[in-house]
Amino acid sequence: GKIYVQDRMREHGAQLWAWLEEGAHFYVCGDASRMAKDVDAALREVIAKHGGMSDDRAAAYVSHLTKEKRYVRDVY
Repeated sequence: GKIYVQDRMREHGAQLWAWLEEGAHFYVCGDASRMAKDVDAALREVIAKHGGMSDDRAAAYVSHLTKEKRYVRDVY
């Protein structure tokens, strides 16, 4: 079966969260209509779950990453 990046993100969510907290940058490139939306949703889920945040707080965290240019989307 197919394995999607968002599945791996959820599978390794604790590590992804640790990287973000350590200053990692997160880049998404590809299909805006499906893949990018699914990856964005998975990122928010990982942040909420592993950061112990509400959905609104996780969204604010993602906005902060975007403003810092640590979350960049090159989608088409």
